Amino acid sequence: MQQIPIAVPSINEDDVSAVSAAVSSGWVSGRGRNIVEFEKEYSEWLGVKQTVTCSTGTSALHLALVSAGIGPGDEVVIPAFSMGAVAFAVSYTGAKIVLVDSELDSWNMDPMRLEEKITPKTKAIIAMHTYGHPVDMDPILEICARKGITLIEDAAEAHGSLYKGKRTATMGRIGCFSFFSNKIITTGEGGAVVTFDDQIAERARILRDMAFSKDASKKFLHEFVGFNYRMTNMQAALGRTQLKRINQFIEIRRSNAQIYNSRLRGMKGIIMPPEKEWAKSVYWMYSVLVQPQYGLTRDELMRELSTRGIETRPFFVPVHQQPVYARDFIGEKYPVAEELSATGLNLPSGNTLTAEQVQVVSNLVKSLSE
Repeated sequence: MQQIPIAVPSINEDDVSAVSAAVSSGWVSGRGRNIVEFEKEYSEWLGVKQTVTCSTGTSALHLALVSAGIGPGDEVVIPAFSMGAVAFAVSYTGAKIVLVDSELDSWNMDPMRLEEKITPKTKAIIAMHTYGHPVDMDPILEICARKGITLIEDAAEAHGSLYKGKRTATMGRIGCFSFFSNKIITTGEGGAVVTFDDQIAERARILRDMAFSKDASKKFLHEFVGFNYRMTNMQAALGRTQLKRINQFIEIRRSNAQIYNSRLRGMKGIIMPPEKEWAKSVYWMYSVLVQPQYGLTRDELMRELSTRGIETRPFFVPVHQQPVYARDFIGEKYPVAEELSATGLNLPSGNTLTAEQVQVVSNLVKSLSE
């Protein structure tokens, strides 16, 4: 039986050689030339002034919030349909999480539902570019500019996606990325905060490194509560060689998505992933909604595919339905987020996925409904 995993990173000899060289150099922790060079090269590729690497995408979100001054007494608006890390990062700061529902036709935060959630305590909005598809940014940017709210873009799943020709993570005050193994490029674990704001970048650099003093003679004197969020030199070495192939990886994801689209289009009960006319999605995951007309539930389809060697993932669970947060949102309903979570399925989508494997998966999805 052919085994087709959900996502496997593409690692070549250049990647292995770069990491090996970093290990041989002795610079194996959070110092080294590769970190400096990766930050510079990523900034140049993305088109931002500053990149601050860190240990994970979650730590990037936390650093972004703390560097923007978010703390207890503040409110941060996030999509109800989001990965748990978005909510966790807000919780780490002591700020209050405020939820907004998504659009059914983009699966992202609904800008038309946003303003009603804003209060005088709202200090930040996190716009998450879901599964590689950009959020409708213009209305959110207008609201943030008018009300003086910090906009943070969570582009953990959206390296290289475009909103009206602009790269995601470059429009808000701060952008955040993950370089986990299933992302468009990987450093194993890893993340980054990106910005045009030098003050934000400087604060993020200090906080990620335990808030050590810049004065070498007073290194262990701390003005702030810092975090051990450094990326290692080995990870950055891998990031640099991966970055050289990022456009190739994006094209693989988009090409495979088009094959999926062509083979699943018109199927009863399968809603294909969105790509709005103003967007270029990178299809981090090829994601579908499984409707009753399909004949199997989402969970039944997952089980059937699993018995045939096909690995899949369900969609995120909305924040208000998470056991750790449910008591904070008693009585609140987010119907679009709930529908996405109940019916959404991620099919194999990684950088090593072949066109032939896409056809195998598509044929199985089609045959199981017959």
